[in-house]
Amino acid sequence: MDLSFSSADLLQAVVLGVALAMDAMAVTLSNSLCEPDMPASKKVAMPAMFALFQMAMPIAGFFGGTLIAPIIEAYAGIVSLVILAFVGGKMVVEAVRELHEPESCPTEGLTYGTIFFEAIATSIDAFVVGVSLAASGANIVLYGGAIGVTTLLCCFLVLAVGRRLGSHFGPKAEIAGGIVLIIIGLRAFLS
Repeated sequence: MDLSFSSADLLQAVVLGVALAMDAMAVTLSNSLCEPDMPASKKVAMPAMFALFQMAMPIAGFFGGTLIAPIIEAYAGIVSLVILAFVGGKMVVEAVRELHEPESCPTEGLTYGTIFFEAIATSIDAFVVGVSLAASGANIVLYGGAIGVTTLLCCFLVLAVGRRLGSHFGPKAEIAGGIVLIIIGLRAFLS
């Protein structure tokens, strides 16, 4: 496995990380708005758990995708486009739905178990993206690391400024993230 990368690879990995972090950011914002007096331990656990799963899932998808890579290698561009367009499109549809029908806060408080399951749910898209990274022969160490670190930083940023921003940008940011994934898929298809 070649671990070298260019600044363009790093930029694309960070942009992909930001796009994938949108779900985790939206959940972080929602959790912090629903539980305004959240203890510091949960404020650290949320971004850390989200980042861990966002980093691990594309790596798992990459190695799962590597098993079938010889079969899809000839179609890597179209496979990447289809997967990323699907994931991006799903993010856009869910965000538009959230804009029209906002979810209410649960009556019970946020638990560590809930954070764990939210981390899994928000990172499933990253698993699928990992399969597409395997198809394109991407540097998974770079992408996995960038996605994890970017998610961690984005979620901490949401915790720091989220209360001031409210839910104004949540679904809109998720729409932007979905569009970015579609653009990355188009780039992979055209190159």
